[in-house]
Amino acid sequence: MGLPAAQRWWLLACLAGVPLSAVGAAYPPNTWLQVGPVVVGVPLAWWALHRWPFSTASVAWACSFVLLHLFAARWTYSSVPYDAWGQAAFGLSIDAALGFQRNMFDRLVHFASGLCFALPLVEAGMRHAGLTRRIAVTFMLLAVLAIGAVYEIFEWLLTLGLSTEAAEQYNGQQGDMFDAPKDMALALAGAVGALVADVTRSNGPAD
Repeated sequence: MGLPAAQRWWLLACLAGVPLSAVGAAYPPNTWLQVGPVVVGVPLAWWALHRWPFSTASVAWACSFVLLHLFAARWTYSSVPYDAWGQAAFGLSIDAALGFQRNMFDRLVHFASGLCFALPLVEAGMRHAGLTRRIAVTFMLLAVLAIGAVYEIFEWLLTLGLSTEAAEQYNGQQGDMFDAPKDMALALAGAVGALVADVTRSNGPAD
């Protein structure tokens, strides 16, 4: 059975985002680290979805995160010039208005990782592992934290082999010694937010 058309379009959108992210990237030395996994991951996802089907909603959530990742990778996470855009468009400094002392786009991406993968992970547990919803939710929360921890360890190991400048651009710590646990906490917050929104929607008034 082939993939639903909507899922094919989501995956193709992710592939289309690769050259848009890579061409003219603000920090070319890190580009392959950012877009390489997408180039490999989309064909693998295409194959995996034939073997282990998912709902189109779950595919859309996962691909939305990939597209956000590619957008942020165009500048590297911590250098997306959203504040300059706000000032140019509205004469408003977003950072000043919200009291930010650093570029917060990387925090948004980490929050989005939990938000976008929460429901796909729950679906994976229920549909393909035979878990009850309660156990699947527990699995998802633990998985979000575990994936975040593995990613932070990967960042640390990777930057050991990079120049100081390249390492700072890639991991986006911006001088914050607690950057890693904050990123993990935001991913968990995003996952909890997705669960709350899903429960609220499910318990809403019938049409």
